[in-house]
Amino acid sequence: MQVSVETTSPIERRITIQVPAAEIDEAVSARLKDTAKNVRLNGFRQGRVPMAVVEKRYGPSVRNDVVGEVMRERYVRAITEESLNPAGYPSIDANVNEAGKDLEFVAIMEIYPEVELASIEGTSVERPVVDVTDADVEEMIETLRKQNADWQEVERAASDGDQVKIDFQGYIDDEPFEGGSAEGHELVLGSNSFIPGFEGQLEGAKAGEDKTISVTFPDDYQAEQLAGKEATFKVKVHQISAQVLPEIDAAFIERFGVEGGNETEFRAEVKKNMNREALQAVDNRVKQQVLDALKAANDISVPSALVQQETDGMKRQAAQQFGLGEDFDVSQLPNELFEEQAKGRVQVGLLLAEVIKQNELEASDDEIKAKVEELAGQYQDPQEVVDYYMSNDQLKTQVKSAILEEKAVAQLLEQTQVAEVEMTYQEALAAAQQQAEQGEEENADEQASA
Repeated sequence: MQVSVETTSPIERRITIQVPAAEIDEAVSARLKDTAKNVRLNGFRQGRVPMAVVEKRYGPSVRNDVVGEVMRERYVRAITEESLNPAGYPSIDANVNEAGKDLEFVAIMEIYPEVELASIEGTSVERPVVDVTDADVEEMIETLRKQNADWQEVERAASDGDQVKIDFQGYIDDEPFEGGSAEGHELVLGSNSFIPGFEGQLEGAKAGEDKTISVTFPDDYQAEQLAGKEATFKVKVHQISAQVLPEIDAAFIERFGVEGGNETEFRAEVKKNMNREALQAVDNRVKQQVLDALKAANDISVPSALVQQETDGMKRQAAQQFGLGEDFDVSQLPNELFEEQAKGRVQVGLLLAEVIKQNELEASDDEIKAKVEELAGQYQDPQEVVDYYMSNDQLKTQVKSAILEEKAVAQLLEQTQVAEVEMTYQEALAAAQQQAEQGEEENADEQASA
């Protein structure tokens, strides 16, 4: 077998492989002899069909089978001998495939990139310092009350915060448009869940009243055919309901797992959860800054096969998130919705893998168990969660990966200059969310300019 490897890009290799004709022809001949033992043809006994007849009828298909097997086997042997690390499956095509001639085929493959990590030394990183105050706790409890509120019908005009039950039909240029109508829709005024300007024009409306509302769709509206268009909605108001907040009593408190309904314990638990959420927001903000710096310093090529794998995973997550069902065919979701973010994730994953390798980072069983116990603390029966995770190798591997990623980020953080910045609880959460969204937008801009 002769092998030549051509570098066609930093991550693509073109491998040309030649196999002596004698090897292929002998293998085809042997396979035809085996086939002849079981051939049944009219006018011949089983196993007595002349080889010329067997070869004429079965020769092409047998040769295709043999050549396919040889190409796969020799491809594996070639990448092993050449120490190539494939990322995904190759495309394999035969250039020469004729009896009596050496078989020649070409395998085009992507490999994992060779990463030479550039330092992020001197990068500035902001670390929020967050103090969850009693006022923050009161605001959170008020939010919990609103989330568990009831609605009570009232005989008055609608105001901000009320729920209105409406029928509506939307028109553009006096023509109804698709998706612009509903019956019995319950809308909370001030929720900003409708087109800007729609909800405000329903304030002051009463049950039984007909309203005509004029709005303009935002220029960046998701339905491109409606973006920037002026629309009119004819609305029928059926019912006005006011929000009735639950009292902070034992029944309300026990909904959140505080047995006995003790208010002091409840407030302590709320504050504990908020502190955990704030710490997570801080960690995420710091981590995102480190990863952004790592990507900026290390522009690496990414195998398309890995991007596709990540894209497929994100599609499945999206289908699950939106409740599309296990039978939903995720291939219906366009790759374009996920590819840019998927590429960014793959880049970061490859870079972090190199950080872990270079620094010989490990995660012990004790560290894995400690992390699982930390995660389990958010559930009502922590020990049950711990037992479930520790008995599942796949889940343990996921936890191990998370620990190694944390260690890699911590290693990178040592190269940076960290400045502490005081933030409120809400500011910390908003900043972490904004930075995550900004990272996704920057990925999209990089893809657009590529």
